[in-house]
Amino acid sequence: MSPLAPSKLAFVPFVSVANMMKLVNEIGPEQVMRDLAAYIEEDFRRWPDFDKTPRVASHSAEGVIELMPTADAENYGFKYVNGHPKNGRTGHQTVTAFGVLSSVATGYPLLMTEMTMLTALRTAATSALVGKYLAPKGASVMGMIGNGAQCEFQALAFRAICGIDTLRLYDIDPTATEKAAKNLIAQGFSVTKCRSAEEAVEGAQVITTCTADKQYATILTDNMVGSGIHINAIGGDCPGKTELHRDILTRSEIFVEYPPQTRIEGEIQALDEDHPVTELWKVMRGEAEGRRDAKQITLFDSVGFAIEDFSALRYIHDRVKDGDYAQMLDLMADPDDPRDLFGMLTRAG
Repeated sequence: MSPLAPSKLAFVPFVSVANMMKLVNEIGPEQVMRDLAAYIEEDFRRWPDFDKTPRVASHSAEGVIELMPTADAENYGFKYVNGHPKNGRTGHQTVTAFGVLSSVATGYPLLMTEMTMLTALRTAATSALVGKYLAPKGASVMGMIGNGAQCEFQALAFRAICGIDTLRLYDIDPTATEKAAKNLIAQGFSVTKCRSAEEAVEGAQVITTCTADKQYATILTDNMVGSGIHINAIGGDCPGKTELHRDILTRSEIFVEYPPQTRIEGEIQALDEDHPVTELWKVMRGEAEGRRDAKQITLFDSVGFAIEDFSALRYIHDRVKDGDYAQMLDLMADPDDPRDLFGMLTRAG
């Protein structure tokens, strides 16, 4: 090997979008989301082991760019993610992301990966995992308000983990509903295309709201939510963006990932700071109750938290160790003499 050739320590496995799609298609999307849910549940059950902080956000008039870091005793992970609701007008994705998993012992990255696709998968896996604890027993019908990029992932995850097989779809953009219906019928779902949000929730035991506009919105009003419903509210994920009428919140048992973040970004930003909520990690550890009875209204106020991304990074790292889903990037400057970085530069010249 040439003395100027990169050392083994210089290379970091990188999972591209193409390789992520190859991995997911070979394993199967529903199985991947089952696997992700298992990793997330495992990490939630060891919640006290993690460093935790609300994500670091840079807001603009057009959207938000965020960093989502966390670490346990062995690994550090972070995700870079944006949210720009108007991006569709210019052909850009509303949400894009990439992430890194590193060794705490050395600081060297163990994995770098696309996370646009992976975030969609882990978001849906988290929703369905929570649904396992909170959705009514035997639920089979889900109303879905907002039929954009996350819609199909949510449906597949809820079928894989909770048994949902019937969908009622509504979006203010009929082409989004047409797109989702076509994709989901092809996946074997029974699908009804609805003309209003009110129609979409008729007969549903689970309601998923996933809209993109960055505004205080009322996607669900109080009269649309009957007893026994589980609401999977995933669209309100930054300050100034909500989907539910406040009266729904006061009637529901609210479950959250990390209160310091959710009180800033979630539906509960509309409530007093001391309004009681239940942390999901306590439910998964058996330290708090989930659904108690058939009449209870449960609400997952989902904003996404860094530990879910950490779990997803762990999962992908485990899958690419012995596979062909990653390419090696010469990412880390690693001189033969760690003290002579300048010498490495001049010898290369």
